[in-house]
Amino acid sequence: MCGIVGYVGDSEALPILLSSLERLEYRGYDSAGVALIENGEIFVQKEVGKIRELVKSLWGKSSKAHCGIGHTRWATHGVPSFENAHPHLDPSKSFAIVHNGIIENYKELKEELINQGHIFTSQTDTEVIVHLISKYYEGDLLEAVRKTIELLKGAFAFAVITKYEPDRIIGVKQGSPLVIGVGENENFLASDIPAILPYTKQIIVLDDKEIVDITKSSISIYDFDGMIKTKHSMFVPWDIVSAEKSGYKHFMLKEIYEQPRVISDTVRGFLSEGISFPFDIKAINRIVMSACGSSYNASLIGKYLIERYAKIPVEVGYASEQRYEDIPIDENTLFIAISQSGETADTRFAAQYAKDNGAKLLSIVNVVGSSLDRESDYTLYTHAGPEIGVAATKTFTAQIAVLYGLAAFMGYERGSMTYEEYSNKIDKLAHIPSKIEDFLQNTDLNGGVYSELSSAKNAIYLGRGLSFPIALEGALKLKEISYIHAEGYAAGEMKHGPIALIDENMPVVFIAPKDKLYEKAISNIEEVLARKAKLIVIGNASDQHLKDISKHFIGIPDLDEEDLYPILSVVPLQLIAYEVANRLGLDVDQPRNLAKTVTVE
Repeated sequence: MCGIVGYVGDSEALPILLSSLERLEYRGYDSAGVALIENGEIFVQKEVGKIRELVKSLWGKSSKAHCGIGHTRWATHGVPSFENAHPHLDPSKSFAIVHNGIIENYKELKEELINQGHIFTSQTDTEVIVHLISKYYEGDLLEAVRKTIELLKGAFAFAVITKYEPDRIIGVKQGSPLVIGVGENENFLASDIPAILPYTKQIIVLDDKEIVDITKSSISIYDFDGMIKTKHSMFVPWDIVSAEKSGYKHFMLKEIYEQPRVISDTVRGFLSEGISFPFDIKAINRIVMSACGSSYNASLIGKYLIERYAKIPVEVGYASEQRYEDIPIDENTLFIAISQSGETADTRFAAQYAKDNGAKLLSIVNVVGSSLDRESDYTLYTHAGPEIGVAATKTFTAQIAVLYGLAAFMGYERGSMTYEEYSNKIDKLAHIPSKIEDFLQNTDLNGGVYSELSSAKNAIYLGRGLSFPIALEGALKLKEISYIHAEGYAAGEMKHGPIALIDENMPVVFIAPKDKLYEKAISNIEEVLARKAKLIVIGNASDQHLKDISKHFIGIPDLDEEDLYPILSVVPLQLIAYEVANRLGLDVDQPRNLAKTVTVE
């Protein structure tokens, strides 16, 4: 979603703001802008489109400003336009604000302000905030912000500056992410850690209902009641090189090829950190899993594995729907929330509903110290490092790895699996990275596959058992970055409707590894072939039968643990989606309308 950056210190603010914004491009955006305090006034520059348009518009500008804020906007209120781009100013041009989230009661507030004579220039909810701050300002920006947030409803984060206090930034967090970077004679503010990694690795993560008052030499944090809070910074070990392309054409391609290392790191972290539940796992009689997008598809795999290994019934739901359902939850329910960022609004709100009703909350996240991490009873981490491409790749396979290990551990803890069986599962998981590496280094995907899909308007992805969620994920990847309509189905369900779509013009991608449903999958493949579809099959490299009957065949290495095929079989699907989008000349890393971290409903 929207990206926020801020800087106050001894250095020139403008180049720091622009470079920080560039590292937030993966969040998705339609416009960008900066506000600087210089010569006793606020200078604002903003442009519709990519950050490079903003950089062009500022080319040759000499700025000695040492305090400023910046923003990348993902439209929620009002179309992408100059007027709706951030930063926004109050009518006197004395205050500037950048904002992420949604002010749910902005219409009522705006109407009151208009009746008081205020004139608005945008369609955004954000402009209401800066008008209110200007209205309440009596010489102390912090106090004006405190009075303003008492009126706001919704989930939001914002940063505000004023020309009256030129070396000060006030930031607020309520439901949307905001972190502080601690420097020497300089401090930073951002909506995401990678934005400020080149400048500092000492990070303070704000919690909900917190206000931060930043100068170059001080950081003061308060709750919404004005009480001072003591918080300590944490060291973030991420190397900024991991957030650079390192010679790859796109971040997504780099992140696909990082998966062997990521899964190794995740398994190593899983083993070194261990699992020690702060609750009795034997008392759990039901599990509810909650996620969105790719994390939802990973959850479906988790459901299969947990039910198979731990013998606990599992329900999987879309977080955006769960938070409004009356899900029967009690103290014997384990709620598992999965989110790459740990900031996904729908997932966080669903998790909060579960906690409020007595459930135990376990989260699986990639960002240590994220909101979901801090709000959970227990957290397992995917050690994937920063994922810049909007379409999830390495975080998805890392989530499956964690879910596989979690399911096996639950099975052992509950007595449905011996320790030897559990250890054997983890050992086989630890060997998966070499299998993925083997595929990535030795497989030259058939160029005909790309031609088949890049010229199509629709595609169907099919799989059975654990391959069904992979079919969903493969279809999601294709439509996310190539804008080709694709749908994933359970292959056995195909005959109950979707088969009507299949003809000689329809590409059908079938995931058919040699698992316990292989023979069933072959029957479904024959049904597809009978309708002359353009059949693309992901199967074992040793499977001569599938090679013979498929128009296009992509072989993956054989495994002696069939429950791990999902981690392996999704990799060619990621590469297919990437190459199709690349050949179509599309923006692979920043597909239209999408955001990496969705912090609004």
